[in-house]
This record gives sequence, structure tokens and C-alpha cells, in this order.
Amino acid sequence: MREEVEANVRSKDTHRVSHILEIIMGGALALGASDVHLEPEESGVRMRYRLDGVLVEVLSFDRATYSLMSSRLKLLSGLKLNIKSAAQDGRFSIDINEKEIEIRTSVLPGAYAETIVMRLLDPSTLALSLEILGFDKYLIDIFNHEVAKPNGLILNTGPTGSGKTTTLYAFLKRVHRPEIKIVTIEDPIEYHLPGIVQTQVSKDYTFAQGLRSTLRQDPDVIMVGEIRDAEVASTAVQAALTGHLVFSTLHTNDAAGTFPRLIDMDVNADILGAAVTVAMAQRLVRKLCPECRETRPIVGEDKRVTDTLLKNIPHADELPKNHEMMWVAKGCEKCGGFGYKGRTAVVEVILMDPEIEKTVRTSSSERDIWRAAKHQNIRRMAQDGIVKVLQGVTSLDELGRVVDLNDPVMLENI
Repeated sequence: MREEVEANVRSKDTHRVSHILEIIMGGALALGASDVHLEPEESGVRMRYRLDGVLVEVLSFDRATYSLMSSRLKLLSGLKLNIKSAAQDGRFSIDINEKEIEIRTSVLPGAYAETIVMRLLDPSTLALSLEILGFDKYLIDIFNHEVAKPNGLILNTGPTGSGKTTTLYAFLKRVHRPEIKIVTIEDPIEYHLPGIVQTQVSKDYTFAQGLRSTLRQDPDVIMVGEIRDAEVASTAVQAALTGHLVFSTLHTNDAAGTFPRLIDMDVNADILGAAVTVAMAQRLVRKLCPECRETRPIVGEDKRVTDTLLKNIPHADELPKNHEMMWVAKGCEKCGGFGYKGRTAVVEVILMDPEIEKTVRTSSSERDIWRAAKHQNIRRMAQDGIVKVLQGVTSLDELGRVVDLNDPVMLENI
């Protein structure tokens, strides 16, 4: 790819910028990149792909070529060419290998020139099955039961880029059938789902306005992209209490943090037990390349961490028999030398029951909520991850990159 781009940079062809962009997008699609970052610096412009959640530098350009590229991208995205001191967002579609790929463009003013990030939305990569997303069988059984309920609020928490929305899409696919109406309120719509009414927030159509309007559309199931404020939180809770199944996301560190977060948004703790049915949290870890992964003994600090997480782990019968060896990344041609290819979810769940309801009413402490949830026999996120480490799905280093394996609240409640 580098040679092709450099040849086009030197070319006098009037279409060279279009050719460069086609090569960049084709390379991103071939490698499975989720985003393309174009970042001007003092000496030039660097390009990075986000591969399996990690940014990797791929190419660099001279400023003159980038100036032409940025103008072309802004034109394609429907953005104003003369505005360079303010942020702009747009989108466009391209056809690559007979596939239509939607590109979401974000432009920010920078010290040297505008920086551009393009999000690639390839419908063929959207995994809408909990199995493919990495959920264990016992968790799938739990969610099949919970999403079959006619009403309730199911909340997924985690940082940006942790796969929350994809999981909610998988839930929507599971509940979708011809006789019910599903409406989503998203920011923005990332993938189009057949048979579902999808709406997108804007300056004149906020999450709060969208949710209120959606309730007048006679929906059975509602997905709210994110609960950001007290008004949306209150309306989502009321929707769940009045016979609707509601899916949404929050930004908290773990599943137990869902309840104090809602209380901070002025939701009455006394009604949370009747409204919220599931609080879950997730992260995405990179999957080891099956072609080159290697085993090594679990020793030292790795053994201490592993033994701690395995102690009293729920569903121990599903664990691999060998706890003395683990898989690590190496790197080969198949994975581009990274040692990883693809991602999978690590998950934790708290189900609403009388014990959790009582605790939430009397305490907003995450420590108390986790203590009350121990009897549910559901693994914590770190435990879900250590199982995947022993199975060779991911590595302990990768798990430690996205989950705090020494969190004191977690360790005292496993």
C-alpha cells in the first residue's frame, strides 16, 4: 500500500488524490480498521489505522498532498471548504469491492492544519449475535430470559469504544419480530437495521425530546443511545415502568456503578428496583491470532493474579483443566505482526432481585451492591476475562490493558 500511495503522490495525474483515498480506504477495509486518523504535524502528516482498538501508524504525507486530500474529503462529506477554524462532521459512502461502505467524517482545527478522523461503517462486519460477540453460554441464557420480558430497563455501561452499542443491536435483533414496534434514538445512527425505526439526535432533536416523542409512537421496545442527563434518565425509567422494554447505555466503570449513577441523576432509589432489570458492563479485548499464539507457564505475578481470579469463580466446571499454562501473543504474517486479530467482549452482569433492590434503596455504595450480588453466581468482568485467557482467546497482558485486575472492591467481592 505504501508504494502505491507514494507513486500517486509523485504522479501528475489530475485524479491522483482520489486514487490515494481509494487505496487508503481499501487498505483500511482489508485490515479491518475501524477508523482512519489523518494528523498534521510540524514535519508532515501521519496516517494511523485503529486496528482492534489500538492505533497503528501506517503512512505519512507531505503537507501539499494532504491539503488536496482534506479538501476532497470535505467535499465528499458535504462540509464547507472555507471553514477551517471550527469543527465539522459529515458522512459519505464509497463502493469498494462491490460493497457500499459508509464513512463518518470528523474534522477539527489544529495547530498545523485540520485533523481528520474517518469512521468506517461496514455492515458486513457488524456482529449481531451474542455468541460471536464473545458472551458465554450461561450469560446468553440469562439475556435470552431478560430480553423476553415485556418491560424493564436494561443498561449497558462502559467507556467509549467498549462495544456497548453493538451489544444493544444484538439485543434488538433478538427481540425483533413482525408483531412488535422497535424505535431507536441514536447519536448517530451507525448501522441501519431492517424492520426497525431508527432516529438520530440533532440540535433540534435531543435524546430527551426523542424519547418523549417516541413514547407517543406506540412502541413496544425502545433503544436510547445514551442516558446523559436527569431528564433522559427519568423518562427512560418511566417508560420501563409503563410497559416498555428499554435498552440504553451509561458511562460508569462497572455494573454496580449503574445504580449510584442513576441516583445522582435524581432517579428515586425506591423505583429503581421496579424499573431496572439488568445492569451490565463490558470491555473489548483483542483476540490472539490463532496462527501464531504461543503457550508459556503461568508464574510469578501472573500466577498470583490468575489464582486470585480463579478462587471461588462461578461456573468453574466450564474452565479448561490446565491452569498452569496460558497463551501469549507472538506475531506473524496472518495478523500483520501484531499477534492479535479481532476482538471479543469481557462482561459482568447484575440482575435485579429483592436483595439488590433492598441494597439500592438503603445504600448507593458500589461495594455494598457487589456484596449483595455475590449470590447470583455471575462472574465479574476480570473473571470472565481470565477464563478467556486460559481458553487461549486473549492474553493476560491484553486483559490487564482494559480491566483493572487489582481493583480492591472487585477482589474483596469475588
